[in-house]
Amino acid sequence: MPAILLRREWLLVALALGLAALAGAVFYLSRPTVLTVAVGPRDGAEATLLQTYSRALARGHEDVRLKIVPYDDVRDSAQALQHNQADLAVVRPDVFLPENGLTLAILHDEALLIVAPASGGLDSFPDLSRKRLGLVERHGADMPFLTNLLGFYDFTVAQPGEAAKVGAAHVTVVPLKPNEVTSAVAEGRVDAVAVIAAPASKAAISTVRAVEAAVPDKEVGFVAVPDGEAIIQRMPELQTVTIPAGTFGGRPKRPEEDVKTVGASYRLMARGAVSRYTVASVTQHLFEWRSKLAAQAPLANLMKAPDFDSTVAATSARLPNHPGAVDYFEREQQTLFERYEDYVYFLFFFGGTIGSGIAWLGQRLARERRERIDVVLDRLLDLLREVRSAHTREALDTLVRETDELVADVVRHARERHIDTRTISALILAIDAVHAAMSDARHGLDGREPDSLPHAVRRRTTRHLALHTPAAE
Repeated sequence: MPAILLRREWLLVALALGLAALAGAVFYLSRPTVLTVAVGPRDGAEATLLQTYSRALARGHEDVRLKIVPYDDVRDSAQALQHNQADLAVVRPDVFLPENGLTLAILHDEALLIVAPASGGLDSFPDLSRKRLGLVERHGADMPFLTNLLGFYDFTVAQPGEAAKVGAAHVTVVPLKPNEVTSAVAEGRVDAVAVIAAPASKAAISTVRAVEAAVPDKEVGFVAVPDGEAIIQRMPELQTVTIPAGTFGGRPKRPEEDVKTVGASYRLMARGAVSRYTVASVTQHLFEWRSKLAAQAPLANLMKAPDFDSTVAATSARLPNHPGAVDYFEREQQTLFERYEDYVYFLFFFGGTIGSGIAWLGQRLARERRERIDVVLDRLLDLLREVRSAHTREALDTLVRETDELVADVVRHARERHIDTRTISALILAIDAVHAAMSDARHGLDGREPDSLPHAVRRRTTRHLALHTPAAE
């Protein structure tokens, strides 16, 4: 095969390999990242929201996808994140806060809402001393939440019927079901009713309506929780919440003024090991698609970004935020090059080194091929001298066989490798010279004049090498 065609074939092979490597890199970088999301409870509004979000990501063929894994309780989903069984999880920090959890978004807040008949004169949480407080339990963590808050005000929790045995600083907590609220207030079994829920949720609104139904004049009041900042200092998993005036109706306005209280949050958290680029993408789509998600999951309207004043404050807060989420909120998301810039630098660095190594290896192999031809040429020159000094037919036959072996070796090598024109010419001259010397020596031993055998040998050898040697440039 001509040398130019051989080089062209190698060039095409190298080009094909380069294109294949580029296609592989593009395919690898364009694959969607699949994140496992632990969601609890499995029948909650949070599960509906994230299922809807997961389907929207799949329909949009986005660079990130979600695999939803439901759990029975929000504690279980948080523990899945803690044990690295999930990349994202729905977490309620006052129930269980994973050590490796960083916030992406607050899915919704739940506030401690305490409503009582206006005639009772209950305006502030300390006014509940020696009162009976009904609690509509919606979650297993609601009672511990209320107990911890009572402990902050040095109240002792009393069970129904134990008020006479307890001192002045106590509150009797009466568990209630939603359908028991109206009768409990009307019969005087409780002085106020508490529920932990989002202020605009159905649970909160129905509790207010149930208390109103038990009061003849429909006048109710809302109990505020003062010292919210001090409470957060001691219990950082909680947060301050403001219930806006008129949340439960505007005619008459209920409440008449903003009510300060405390509450808990349901958060979407990620492991700190999840890349900030991926988290930024998840956060971006979640908030930008809010209106689209709200059609099937109304909870989307309650989502909000975590509060922070600066990037440092966001990542060093009591409940730290994920740097990827902060990138989105601060509009500092990484570009594709910034995401892979380290790999690009490594590719250029090691690629140059590998290329130099390949070039050195090619030169080394070429030099070894040249050395092989040089060895044959040197041996042919030695044979030329040995033929002139051969005095027996046996010695001459031995040299003839060795010459034939060298010729065969050169022909095999020429069929496999490119040999330049000057080297081919030198080989032909050396072989012709050896054959001519052998012919002279054979005729000298026979006592005859030399004939034209060397010319015939030269023609055959030249034709043989020309047929089996790639054309030189």
